[in-house]
Amino acid sequence: MSLEVIGTDLPDVLLLRPRVFTDERGCFFESFNARAFALATGADITFVQDNQSLSRRHVLRGLHYQVPPAAQAKLVRVAQGEIFDVAVDIRAGSKTFGQWTGRVLSAENRLQMWIPEGFAHGFLVLSDQAEVLYKTNRYYSPECERTLLWNDPAVAVAWPLTAPPILSAKDAVAAPLAAA
Repeated sequence: MSLEVIGTDLPDVLLLRPRVFTDERGCFFESFNARAFALATGADITFVQDNQSLSRRHVLRGLHYQVPPAAQAKLVRVAQGEIFDVAVDIRAGSKTFGQWTGRVLSAENRLQMWIPEGFAHGFLVLSDQAEVLYKTNRYYSPECERTLLWNDPAVAVAWPLTAPPILSAKDAVAAPLAAA
């Protein structure tokens, strides 16, 4: 398996595109291969949890992260539909602290976003519905879970909103970057 690696505005956040084999029957691709992932990213990661969500148009999830000792790295992909996926650098002392990058991930483009530890993550559903799958290197930890305010002016994510976002109660009252 080979992966095409595409850089983003944040050097540590990468887009990965797997090689897809197509013929008259349809297509086949490896959605994850540990050896190819390590070669493409330079990250020696063991994923311990797979998560999956199904959301409707205008749902905005995030911006979520976990603090140490349960800080999570994520590998995000879309199995159905289309999302605008976002990562925000929340690493204290980082040259890109408070900056964000975003990209459309879809079942059609098969792009995956690699988000290392130290980044908040969220997405906006652009299609009628979207099924999002992501791997994490640490287990979910409620006591370490945090949420960064999706519309914090200090971060200024340019969400491609066409209607008010549908938020969870937790996401609607999240903390600004200054408190991260």
